[in-house]
Amino acid sequence: MALPAARFSSVLHIASRRYPTLRTRAPSALKNGGKQMRNFSVSPRWQLRTKEMNDELLGSLKVDQGRLMQDIHHTCEWGKGERWGKESTETGMSRLALSDSDKAARDWFVETTEALGCKVTVDAMGNTFAVRPGLKNDKPPIYVGSHLDTQPTGGRYDGILGVTAGVEMLRVLQDNWVETEYPVGVVNWTNEEGARFPKSMVSSGVWAGSIPLETAHNLREVHPGTATMASELERIGYLGKTPASYEAMPMAAHFELHIEQGPLLEMANKKIGVVTGVQAYKWFTVKVKGRDTHTGTTDLKSRADALLTASKMILHSHRLATANSALASTGILHLKPGSTNTVPGEVSFSLDIRAKKDSTVATMKDLVMRDFPKIAAGEDIDGLNHGCTAGLPLSVSITEDFDSPATIFHQDCIHSVSQAAHSALGPESRSLVMEMTSGAGHDSVYASKRCPTSMIFVPCRDGVSHNPSEFCKEEDCALGAQVLMQSVLRFDRMRDERRVSWKQEPYTI
Repeated sequence: MALPAARFSSVLHIASRRYPTLRTRAPSALKNGGKQMRNFSVSPRWQLRTKEMNDELLGSLKVDQGRLMQDIHHTCEWGKGERWGKESTETGMSRLALSDSDKAARDWFVETTEALGCKVTVDAMGNTFAVRPGLKNDKPPIYVGSHLDTQPTGGRYDGILGVTAGVEMLRVLQDNWVETEYPVGVVNWTNEEGARFPKSMVSSGVWAGSIPLETAHNLREVHPGTATMASELERIGYLGKTPASYEAMPMAAHFELHIEQGPLLEMANKKIGVVTGVQAYKWFTVKVKGRDTHTGTTDLKSRADALLTASKMILHSHRLATANSALASTGILHLKPGSTNTVPGEVSFSLDIRAKKDSTVATMKDLVMRDFPKIAAGEDIDGLNHGCTAGLPLSVSITEDFDSPATIFHQDCIHSVSQAAHSALGPESRSLVMEMTSGAGHDSVYASKRCPTSMIFVPCRDGVSHNPSEFCKEEDCALGAQVLMQSVLRFDRMRDERRVSWKQEPYTI
């Protein structure tokens, strides 16, 4: 929203300390649909620069809550999912990466940011970068980033809030004639969820140099399994010619706004989470091999029941997690032959292990590798066989599919977010802001490998996410967007003040 006349006079009064010839007169009306910006009657070339903005001026820039929510709900018309309430906006989302609905949302992002004066670049993974020029454009932009794809039964805030808040930031800067010292931008990362093409955060991983482009392009969709990422990128027109690389599209910093996806903020009655890092995790596929036999003619001691054994392993993983202050989850389970009157002879299941420290995840892996073969052989670990008839021994194989080490975000970005949060919340901020570690992976994990990064969390109802009823209050969405914008502007101001490379490699400004 634009500055009201009274506040605008205050802005000019403050600016006149630096620019004595500037008179406190309101700008002339915009012409040509807003294309002629900062058209002042006395000083047409004067710009409200980030470096001249104190906390009062930063606080005077406000996101438009109604406009932000309109963008969220408008874009959620593409890929609308399961209904959970009576209102038109009370539906979930099913916008899988590189689907037709994802293309529609991407097209909206490109058209909207180009209309705001941004240069848009699409790379070889479909990552879409919209950049608003700064006063100096010889350094990489500061980016706001997240994703527009969703889970098959997801909600309308996960990822979507982060991208639309970035677009709202661009609009506020335009409305208020604000010039950043360096360029700022918004990036929509491809297939963050990994729901359709089974590797989460894959495109930011390619950008960071952590995942080979060929591996990503050859990822095959989960269902029906005929399309690859490369074929779908080409089909919807988002197979860009720019290399998917931090070298081709460098970033000075990366900020991401996201719903918490957990209950901690809501339980603590906090409004903003200043995210200092992301916990470590590993994904495994466990395959248990037994023997298919008839349920009616095979007594219990003669069975090699793969499902019973797998269930013992899953239960044991939870006991290990409890004992080691970690998390263990199984979200995928397949069994063969899948007949009511046949003892399952083969079972595969996923195992997701997470903890704040890499060492804890490593310990969990060692314990799983040690104990699962014992369980398959029929050993009674922690009383798992209590009350059960011992059967025949089985075999087990464990494959590590994915590893994401613990991420520690950059202190300069954390400081910018913290300052922005306390400024946006005012005198009561100490009781409303908390530092926290993200339990979920985000594109910021890979971005942090190549540039200073941090995240902002806002509460979601009951901590529910990856669910149609995922919900974030409108005022919390707007507050998060406000903190996001202020974080970027504060970082831009700090960047200009330093004009040197950060001490921590490989980051440069």
